[in-house]
Amino acid sequence: MRPFDRSLRRAIYATSALSMLAFTPAAFAQEAGASADTGDNEIIVTARRRDERLIDVPVAITAYSGEALEKAGAIDITDIGQTTPNTTLEVSRGSNSTLSAFIRGVGQQDPVSGFEQGVGIYLDDVYLNRPQAAVLDIYDVERIEVLRGPQGTLYGRNTIGGAVKYVTKPLPQDVSVKIKGTLGTYEQADLVVTASAPIGDLLRVGVSGARLSRGGFGDNLTTGLENYNKDLWAGRGTIELGGYDAPVLIRISGDYTKDKSNPRGGTRLIPGLLSGAPVLDNVFDTRGGLNDPKQEIEAYGLAMNVTAALSDTVTLRSISAWRKDNSYTPIDFDALPAADVDVPGIYLNEQLSQEFQLLYEGDKLKGLLGFYYLTATADTLFDVRLFTTVAGLTAFTEADVDTDTYAVFGDFTYDFTDQLSLSVGGRYTWDKREAHILRQNYLGGGSPVFGGSGVAFGAPSTNFNGSRSFNKFTPRVSLSFKPTPEHNIYASYSQGFKGGGFDPRGVGANAPAAIPGRPTNDEVSAFLSFRPEKVESYEVGYKGSLLDGALNVAIAGFYADYTDVQIPGSVACTVAGLPSFCGVVSNAGKATFKGLEFEGRARLGQDLAAAGDRLTLSTALGYIDAKYKEYIANIASVPTDVAAFREVQNTPKWTASGTLAYSAPVGEGDISFGTTLSYRSKTHQFEIPNPYIDQKGFALWDASIIYTAPGDRWSIGLFGKNLTDKEYKTSGYTFVVANPTTGAIINGANGLPQAALGREGTLTAFYGNPRQIFVTGTVKF
Repeated sequence: MRPFDRSLRRAIYATSALSMLAFTPAAFAQEAGASADTGDNEIIVTARRRDERLIDVPVAITAYSGEALEKAGAIDITDIGQTTPNTTLEVSRGSNSTLSAFIRGVGQQDPVSGFEQGVGIYLDDVYLNRPQAAVLDIYDVERIEVLRGPQGTLYGRNTIGGAVKYVTKPLPQDVSVKIKGTLGTYEQADLVVTASAPIGDLLRVGVSGARLSRGGFGDNLTTGLENYNKDLWAGRGTIELGGYDAPVLIRISGDYTKDKSNPRGGTRLIPGLLSGAPVLDNVFDTRGGLNDPKQEIEAYGLAMNVTAALSDTVTLRSISAWRKDNSYTPIDFDALPAADVDVPGIYLNEQLSQEFQLLYEGDKLKGLLGFYYLTATADTLFDVRLFTTVAGLTAFTEADVDTDTYAVFGDFTYDFTDQLSLSVGGRYTWDKREAHILRQNYLGGGSPVFGGSGVAFGAPSTNFNGSRSFNKFTPRVSLSFKPTPEHNIYASYSQGFKGGGFDPRGVGANAPAAIPGRPTNDEVSAFLSFRPEKVESYEVGYKGSLLDGALNVAIAGFYADYTDVQIPGSVACTVAGLPSFCGVVSNAGKATFKGLEFEGRARLGQDLAAAGDRLTLSTALGYIDAKYKEYIANIASVPTDVAAFREVQNTPKWTASGTLAYSAPVGEGDISFGTTLSYRSKTHQFEIPNPYIDQKGFALWDASIIYTAPGDRWSIGLFGKNLTDKEYKTSGYTFVVANPTTGAIINGANGLPQAALGREGTLTAFYGNPRQIFVTGTVKF
């Protein structure tokens, strides 16, 4: 059953109750955030919404051009996480298209409604309000930019940790057709076709279509389906009116993606405690028996970007967008045939946004004023089926969360001299969250929403309606000193803010109450709600071009105070005397992040073996010391500071990469070789260290060789990803008994962890892609 609207679903429940930018290290990367690369020391970016040399921008930026991504063999947006300092971009546990993003220790991996992302994902300047369908495949892309640190004075939505901008290609003035095909291991077969044409002098139209498919890295031994496969169709259409020499450009675009990949099942890290099922040899195999609802993700949207030059110094921009995505996914937490901890889920998201920007560019003063509005709905529905614990026991949850946000923002730079400039910006944000949270137990099977035969048992443990509003002013200031045009020393201070909300998995019946067991709506609201989180960030940096452009470097040091940190989670609990699954969200307290980042590109030589050849080395290094200074957990009803036993999740202390690239002319064409080695130190998947699912430090090795024909008419490339076939965990699930203070897992008499939820003991991991080899050919007309 697929719900169509909230009123229908609630009627069903009522009936049931009566009977829930810098120098990129990527292979062949161009350090171009937007427009052009005019030489080794003249890189132009638009991070501050105007054309500037990269060296002049007092912001930590890493940018990947579309050409660089193609030559590196990048598959989707998560690939750039391996070569961007202090950045984690991973596919979320149990999904194929939901994104977990962290920058400098700030992020969010919980995909359910009610939790806002810490890192903003933008598609053609449109903020994606939810992480579902945010693992964007790389096709028809102009560039991807990663901005580290709070971003709010220049962009529509305030983002507390940073921003990732995915920008599609503008339409050319001439007729253009490009066909790109890929064949590789695991039956990979991709085809991308892009075409565009002018219609008269002012109108251009373009379309792109992509068919991306791959067999599984493993198998589901229970259902017979391939595991970790890919089955995706996507398309994009664009109409451009004006632009180039015209004072007005109107760009209307639409995109559609349908992902029919099989459910992505994890692999168990311990034997089944009830069934005795052994740990599988292949980490990409699974035994999960849940396959309902049928996995399907559909995402689509429309956007209109208008740019009008009102005068030589003033430009008006408008960004209007509507987006919608629906995800139906069966998540088998325990990864075994029986319904021990099975979670069929539905995510329904919709958003409408409008942004206006007024830009001014004078001789000494440059900047913008902006207004942003977003209204969005996020509905999450899921069963938690614990059939091996109590026959047919299901805890159903529906969490409908609506967001309305307004903001005004501005950022201006004044050049006192050619050497000294000051940037000052600020943002005022109004956020409102409304939530309806329904939780109902069923016995005898799953909930009716997922086609189950369960019968409602008792009154709903949560039936909450409420709203909260949050507002905050967040400033930014930076000072830049350029002793010469090729050197920039800067210092900046900024604040970030992420609104509060309500725990979508919370159990209202467990709220502390003046009358025990009978909490009021206000008492439930206080129990389910969490406060906004805030960050104050300080950064100093240097950007320079040395040795006549042969060496470019960017160095940044940062320090951040992070307060009221939102820590969502879920634990085993008891509801109305029955075992269940409860949300636990806390504003843990305080954390500090301090670190260093280095990015550089060196031209090691040219005209070495042949006239016109070039050898370059691109490097990136990130270090972060991320620590909780205060982490308040409610242990045995006593607030306890457990900071000494907690870690910042998805934030390795060290990230590093190096790319050696060589290109040389061959006849009238050219050949390119590239190899990249990237490293990430130990990564904790959650705040509580877990020796089973935490990933030790590891390195990945990629390589490529590409021949490009004269005039760039066609090319063919051979790519290798993860050439050493390294096994590495990216996420996982854990529901085993642990010490509530230290988090140490408590083993049973058999020497294995004990089950905290269900009876099999859930310790399940998901892994990054194994070695892949593929050939890509491109033809242009």
